[in-house]
Amino acid sequence: MSGDAAGGGISRRRLGGGVLALGGALALAPIPFADAATAMGAGAGSAAPAGPGSGRPAVTLRRGTPARAGLLPGPLERLVADAEAFLAPSPAHPWYAGAVLLAGRGDTVALHRPIGKAVRYSAYDEATDTGVEFPADRQIAMAEDTVFDLASVSKLFTSILAVQQIERGSLALEERVASYLPDFGGAGKQDVTVRQLLTHTSGFAAWIPLYKEPTREAMLRRLWDEAPTSPPGGVYRYSDLNLISLQLVLEKITGRALDVLLREEITAPLGLHRTRFTPPPSWRPKIAATEDMRQPWSGLDRGLVWGEVHDENAYGFGGVAGHAGVFSCAWDLAVLGRTLLSGGAYGRARILRPESVELMFTDFNTDFPGDAHGLGFELYQHWYMGAMATPRTAGHTGFTGTSLVLDPTTDSFLVVLGNSVHPVRSWRSGSAPRVAAADHLARAVPVSPGRGRSAWFSGMAAGTTATLTLPPLRLATGEGRLRCSLWWDTEPETDVLVLEASDEVDPAWLPVPFTTTVAPSGEGAGTPHPAGSVSGWSGRVWHRLHADLTDRRGRRVRLRWRYATGAPYVGRGVYVDALRVEDGDRTVFDDSRHEDAARVEAAGWSLSAD
Repeated sequence: MSGDAAGGGISRRRLGGGVLALGGALALAPIPFADAATAMGAGAGSAAPAGPGSGRPAVTLRRGTPARAGLLPGPLERLVADAEAFLAPSPAHPWYAGAVLLAGRGDTVALHRPIGKAVRYSAYDEATDTGVEFPADRQIAMAEDTVFDLASVSKLFTSILAVQQIERGSLALEERVASYLPDFGGAGKQDVTVRQLLTHTSGFAAWIPLYKEPTREAMLRRLWDEAPTSPPGGVYRYSDLNLISLQLVLEKITGRALDVLLREEITAPLGLHRTRFTPPPSWRPKIAATEDMRQPWSGLDRGLVWGEVHDENAYGFGGVAGHAGVFSCAWDLAVLGRTLLSGGAYGRARILRPESVELMFTDFNTDFPGDAHGLGFELYQHWYMGAMATPRTAGHTGFTGTSLVLDPTTDSFLVVLGNSVHPVRSWRSGSAPRVAAADHLARAVPVSPGRGRSAWFSGMAAGTTATLTLPPLRLATGEGRLRCSLWWDTEPETDVLVLEASDEVDPAWLPVPFTTTVAPSGEGAGTPHPAGSVSGWSGRVWHRLHADLTDRRGRRVRLRWRYATGAPYVGRGVYVDALRVEDGDRTVFDDSRHEDAARVEAAGWSLSAD
């Protein structure tokens, strides 16, 4: 199976905002704080839609320093160090033999680093659960331009090709697939729509072994005869069959094979010279090897797969399939990501209109909380996006160890390409290297303090509790209140920030309700938080907070922020700034005063100037 499994307890969270389909028309629902968050990220070279027709070229990528990208160098250094740790047993075996890491923001690639080996093992020894290594002189080190079998990241290319046809009017999002492919409509699939293929809501089974059929015609017949396992539109179930079907639709309506479409509509316009289906034999020394493919762990006995597609069904289709089969390198994927972050344009080429790109970054699956999905792209998935995850963060993974993550709110992009099925697929599990890399890139995006040079930062540790406690304060007037600036971005529900108070009458720490309004004005009715807590995505912008402390009149009060995180994923964390406690007309605490700031007890929190 070419896609990383998303079930089995992996946490997926709901996206707020989405798209409403009415009578074939699409109405984009606004996503709270999207404009402000996008503006926040614009300082590092983010570009308004450009390209042909705009009078100026769109952004193109260049290499540069973290400072040029608007990134902090320390987290990028730790990104590489953590990635190298997964070359060692983690815990029993290496997660990958090697990887290529690429991270950037705006028009700047600030990190492009190969680690480990592109080719290390000649075979897998099942009896001893060890890899049989090539002699040292035949092993091949990773290089910046090493080409990888992208596995399910290929689905993004197929999805872009489909959205292009939607733009041109030859494909309709809400049209039935059977209207383009009459044979598809059998076995209860007559009402499956193009949108349901793109968002994995068709009802298809996750996977079937098409490769076992003797001919392409027999493979197609099995697909035509495959009945949905649930009513179309009723559930979210990730399935390779959706993108295989979409490939067939595209080939039917365009009269061109998928590999030709990829070359003519995407790779040639964007100059992606190391991206294609079925790479030629001359590329093999620059391609990362995948698996010693043998039964029973594989469906086919092929030996070491190196330079050919790994996925069994894609192999059955001759290496050209809608769900898997594209080979590419980190730089080419970064160009693709930059194109989408720039509204569909790169340099003087445009492959999509901005409104079409918006559909790829907007959730169509609001009926399926935790399984947010744009057209082709997964959205808001902490299980591999880590702290980069926001309701508009888009990405995809591939079974071979590949991933692409794009965050429009900070204009940042991350490519992690690993050969994690080399020498065998059972050696790795989960997505820990992807999460670690995403966490570090998210941390590398600075958050300017709400006031002054620094703000209190909760940190990003998983499975911990951090507290920020103010000194005891006497409130005498009955007009006590807390004011501060608050910035939060946490994994929804799992990671929670709570404002708590304790005094002589109620010595236990109890939640304090508060209200937040979007900074800088802090005006308006605001959003009440009656439980005294926040969780999830706040738009990555500062909010003004007000908490009423009138019920603490005459008491000696202590206030604290408590930030509790779950495991194994976290968000970008919490910042608190401009802490001020007032008692009527008197200010009893102000952290801008050195003597007050020195009395704060920080356990797990620290002052951060970023």
